[in-house]
Amino acid sequence: MNSYLKEIGDICEIDKNLTFHLARHTFATTITLTNGVPIETVSKMLGYNSIRTTQIYAKVVERKVSDDLQILKSKISTSNLKIDHQRMVAKECFS
Repeated sequence: MNSYLKEIGDICEIDKNLTFHLARHTFATTITLTNGVPIETVSKMLGYNSIRTTQIYAKVVERKVSDDLQILKSKISTSNLKIDHQRMVAKECFS
């Protein structure tokens, strides 16, 4: 498998030493986790019995953290708008 990956790397002019381990790591981080696949699913795809192994093996990349924080920020903003709207309605009812 590694020799095929090295051949592909040569054809594509990739200077990095391509290995099966690197391919699994890239699949786990770049392809699955950064595209929102839950770590439990990634763990099963890689054939692990424990998520712990996947957590060690597949690091979460910075872009994923940034994307998740943006989603949280949006949810908080939406929640605050709902709360502000509810307060305004309550004030009108009791005024």
